[in-house]
Formats: sequence, C-alpha cells, structure tokens
Amino acid sequence: MSELGEGERIAKHMARAGLCSRREAERMIAAGRVAVDGRILDSPAFLVTPKSAVTVDGKPLGAARPAELWRYHKPPGLITSHDDPQGRVTVFESLPKDLGRVLSVGRLDLASEGLLLLTNDGGLSRRLERSDWLRRYRVRVYGRPDKARLAALAKGITVDGVRYGPIAAALDSASASNAWLTLGLAEGKNREVRRVLEHLGLQVNRLIRTAYGPFQLGSLKRGQVARIAPKVVREQLGKAGR
Repeated sequence: MSELGEGERIAKHMARAGLCSRREAERMIAAGRVAVDGRILDSPAFLVTPKSAVTVDGKPLGAARPAELWRYHKPPGLITSHDDPQGRVTVFESLPKDLGRVLSVGRLDLASEGLLLLTNDGGLSRRLERSDWLRRYRVRVYGRPDKARLAALAKGITVDGVRYGPIAAALDSASASNAWLTLGLAEGKNREVRRVLEHLGLQVNRLIRTAYGPFQLGSLKRGQVARIAPKVVREQLGKAGR
C-alpha cells in the first residue's frame, strides 16, 4: 500500500486494534517504531488494508476489533480521562482489564455519577457526542427551586457569556433544605447542569446521569459495565438519522 492507495490510515488502524490512541500511534510512527510489510513508516497518513502486515517494535499488531459500545455506571470520585496530571484515579484505570482500550462518549466530571457510554471506536464516539440525543439527569440541590425559573430554561439561558440551549427541568420533590430535579438537555457542554443551576441559586450536591439518548442507566450498579448488542446500536443510530 501507499499513501495514495485505498484503505485505512495506519494511526486509526492501530487505535482500532486496541493498542493505543491515534495520537499515541502518531508518536510511535514518528519515532520509527511502526512498519508495514517490512517498511518503517514516517507518516501517519499511510493507508493499510486487512492484508497489510503491521508490526510495532517488531511485534505483529493484532487484528482490528469491531466497533462496540458499553454502558458503564461511573461512580463519583473518578476522572473521565486516560491520564490525570494530578494523579487522581481515572475511569479507565477502574474498568475490567478484559475490556481492552476504550474511549468515553463525552465526560462526567469528578463528582458526577451515572451512565457513561464507552466504545472502542473513535469514530463512533464522535458520532454519538455530536448527536442531538437527549441526556437525562437526576439532580439533588440545596436551595428552593423556583418553578417558573425552571420552566424558563426550556427557552435556553446565557450564563457568564455562555449560551446554553433548551433544558427541560422538572421539580420532583422538595424538603426544607434540598430538592430533587430531573433535567433533560441535548448539548451537554462542560459542567452545564452545575453552572445553570448555580445561576438559579441552587447548589448541586448530587448529579446522576440516567440516560444518554435511548440508552439507560437502568439497574447497573456502581462500577458495573454492560455490553450493548451491536444490533441495538445499529438500530438506534439509524433512528438518530446521523
């Protein structure tokens, strides 16, 4: 194969085989550690096919894995990152080892918990992140929610110069000191739920994602992972029209 042929970029191929991320693959290639059919590569743009013999550090690269998707119940206290400079425990360090290398579909911050979708395919991850599927959350807050202000979130809101899209917010229950809300939003910007509710004078003390589009947290226990059947993934992606 050559850079002008047909096939899959070598960096993507290495990532799909579960060896590393695309960025890490590019660094390996630049270091002269990757060869195809005996030729040391110097470009991550090189294209390979299933017939190509790929080696890394002289060892054969395993076959690319089919794209898969899992539901994971993220506990609070884990960072959704492959590498944390502060040395905190990450989601990926806590996953079963036989899962292989996976990526998250979006993120949940350190204190948040609930449904986090995982995949071994970067293209699928990006597609799901760009989808307009509704993300649903159950949120416990300190303070007294104003129903009118919650209802107004359906029109979107601007907080500190950042525009957030429509949010469906409902008050589920309330006591003298705190309340439970259900929120639904399609954007999922960084810390969106926390920032919007703080703008309304409400302090989030528990945030649980219960659904990402058609995929539900359900009865998954904290730390538990469940594979989603490929047929179900294909059906839901078809319904999403993307």
